[in-house]
Amino acid sequence: MMFTLTEVASLNDIQPTYRILKPWWDVFMDYLGLVMLMLAIFAMTMQITKDHVACLPCMDDSNEAADTKPPLGPEQNAQKAASSATTGATLATSIPSVTKDLPDEAVQELSTTQQTSLAAEKYANQPQPRGVKTNLDFQQYVFINQICYHVGLPWYSKYFPYLILIHTIVLMVSSNFWFKYPKTSSKIEHFVSILGRCFESPWTTKALSETACEDSEENKQRFTSTSSTPKQVSLEGKVKGTDADPSTPMLGVRFSADKPIAEVPSSMTILDKKDGEQAKALFEKVRKFRAHVEDSDFIYKLYVAQTSVKTVKFILILCYTSAFLLEINFQHFCKPNITQLIGYEIFFCTHNMAFMLKKLLITYVALIVIYGMTCLYSLFWVFRRPLKEYSFEKVREESSFSDIPDVKNDFAFLLHMVDQYDQLYSKRFGVFLSEVSENKLREISLNHEWTFEKLRQLVTRNAQDQQELHLFMLSGLPNAVFDLTDLEVLKLELIPEVKFSAKVSQMTSLQELHLCHCPAKVVQTGFTFLRDHLRCLHVKFTDVAEIPPWVYLLRSLRELNLIGGLNSENNKMIGLESMRDLRHLKTLCLKSNLTKIPTNITDLSPHLIRLVVHNDGTKLLVLNSLKKMTSLIELELHSCELERIPHAIFSLINLQELDLKSNNIRTIEEIISFQHLKRLTCLKLWHNKIITIPSSIGQVKSLESLHLSHNKLESLSPALFLLPKLRHLDVSHNSITVLPPDVGLVHNLQHLAINSNKLEALPKPLFRCTKLKVLCLGNNALTTLPDAVGQLVQLTHLELRGNCLDRLPAHLGNCRLLRRSGLTVEDHLFDALPVEVKESISRETSGL
Repeated sequence: MMFTLTEVASLNDIQPTYRILKPWWDVFMDYLGLVMLMLAIFAMTMQITKDHVACLPCMDDSNEAADTKPPLGPEQNAQKAASSATTGATLATSIPSVTKDLPDEAVQELSTTQQTSLAAEKYANQPQPRGVKTNLDFQQYVFINQICYHVGLPWYSKYFPYLILIHTIVLMVSSNFWFKYPKTSSKIEHFVSILGRCFESPWTTKALSETACEDSEENKQRFTSTSSTPKQVSLEGKVKGTDADPSTPMLGVRFSADKPIAEVPSSMTILDKKDGEQAKALFEKVRKFRAHVEDSDFIYKLYVAQTSVKTVKFILILCYTSAFLLEINFQHFCKPNITQLIGYEIFFCTHNMAFMLKKLLITYVALIVIYGMTCLYSLFWVFRRPLKEYSFEKVREESSFSDIPDVKNDFAFLLHMVDQYDQLYSKRFGVFLSEVSENKLREISLNHEWTFEKLRQLVTRNAQDQQELHLFMLSGLPNAVFDLTDLEVLKLELIPEVKFSAKVSQMTSLQELHLCHCPAKVVQTGFTFLRDHLRCLHVKFTDVAEIPPWVYLLRSLRELNLIGGLNSENNKMIGLESMRDLRHLKTLCLKSNLTKIPTNITDLSPHLIRLVVHNDGTKLLVLNSLKKMTSLIELELHSCELERIPHAIFSLINLQELDLKSNNIRTIEEIISFQHLKRLTCLKLWHNKIITIPSSIGQVKSLESLHLSHNKLESLSPALFLLPKLRHLDVSHNSITVLPPDVGLVHNLQHLAINSNKLEALPKPLFRCTKLKVLCLGNNALTTLPDAVGQLVQLTHLELRGNCLDRLPAHLGNCRLLRRSGLTVEDHLFDALPVEVKESISRETSGL
């Protein structure tokens, strides 16, 4: 059956599975092995058999001497004739004695034999024709050929085709052993599969084409630029290489901490959704394969071992093959030891294929030499280069994927092998090791999923009646966000890659931005917009490096919140020394674990009016820097493990509100020093361990609001009620048993919270505070509520739940502003009120 040209062409298109892992020397050795295999098969077809061996007997020495002695002279011939005559006479006389008892036929036959012998002897004395008569028939020659095939021929002449076949098979198996060994075959097959998919992936071609576009964009910008050195904005807001203003836009360049990177044109962000999903799956497979293979070097060691085995095998084959090469001859002598059967001891043999087989063996030796030289080269390559490390330096130089990591061990070795086939494979494979490439893919897939209509549905109104969008755990920031031009608050949480492109300038209403564990980059044009429009920024981070460097250059920023780990060792890393550029910053909130107030924060002292430090239980030891911040109006020191009121606070002459929540303050004797803070109106000492209130508190005449809840107070000092401007007093969640009658002296009191204490009765002077709007008495031990409560005509909120009341006074109806929603009491007590009182209190509710 013949093959057609089409079938032969299709067979030629079939490529080996592991072709990309076979360098040229391995391929060359495979072809050499194939040639040696064909040579072995050809030699086997020509192998020496008993039919190819022909043997003739060698005459003994007497016969050889007779054949080679000189002709006899006349005298010698006469003597020989006489001897023959004597011999004939002897035979003649001996015949009667021998044959006297024999029949006549036997006697006649013996006489004929005797005559024949005499004639032969006579014939031998005459000149003989050329040639030797052996008196052997055909069957005897066949028998001799068979015996001498096994005895006379060397073993190498008979079996060397089989040896060539075995050696060739061993060499071919050892060349491909690392592909078939169970411990490596699955890894190699997986690698080849991944590599092939990465090579053929549409995303690979797209990513490399985008790189080419980026390079062309950079060249175009470089060509059209009027200066020879490109402008680059540093973290300090200065332009390097020029004296231009820092606000000079840099179109198409990302603003980052290292170097500017050209922005990908929007026209390149089109990718089929199916291709995108396949590319994301490839990124995951490459990540898992790298983690599984990079820690092992077994494949490398196995390849070195098999290469060494082939080299040793070559040396051994070459040595003994060369030694046996001379044994293949055309002529051989055979001593079969069958003289008693044949009559001859030595035979001279030859075989007609000896010449051809010797030429084949010489060809095989030549192929082995070439094979061995190739093995030596492969060993030289293996040990000359550090194959356990692979660097994508060239790929990083030729593309924008500067983050492609170097790989080690088996992963590196496999890539080195691939480079021998085609370096383009490694270049295209490197795309799937780059986080930049993966982030670009996520960005494209993200824009397919998060359209403008979908984002518009997620926009809500917050408590300040602002349009707010909260995006959580996305792979990136969708481009459609920048089309929400009316958005005022943007909250981004747990987004690994946030990029603000130039389109952010469309969001003219954006004033507040939240970055919660979101490292963010911004192009220069977008940075210029944020610098001039952003008013409030919240940054929550785990490591200081997550804080975007451009945060400290937002000169129009009014409020900055930094939430994360900023201990004393890392204070210099915060970049607070750069905050001097935040010329309009009014509020700074540090929720961290500081051990001291950073000294560089005083650069903000001329314009900072609110400072918040939430220290998460870390003890704040040094606060001397606060003395210089005389412009502060509000100061919050939460969870700082303070045991006393810091003396540095007494220098803040403009301070109006002080909050020392959740500390370990036990005594507040230093409160007398607050009398020098003429503007202090609000003092919050809640969630501490304060036992008593000193009488010196009466000296703080400007105090309007005092918070002492969640402490250990058992009584209230009468001096507390001598504060003429006090309007808000919160002493809830303490152990107070008696409310002093002096509470009636605070005529401006509007809010009194004394719930969750141990009060058993209320003093009548309390109801002289007719300006009270909020009265919290819940969770006490009150048994009655005086009728004088009706004097509180401005009361809007009354809390009574959790007491021992058996009824509510009917005078509660005189509180004209009190409604059911503002009355917190058990239902059965409210139902026990007179109908007109209930109607009066429920009037607004029923009206609604």
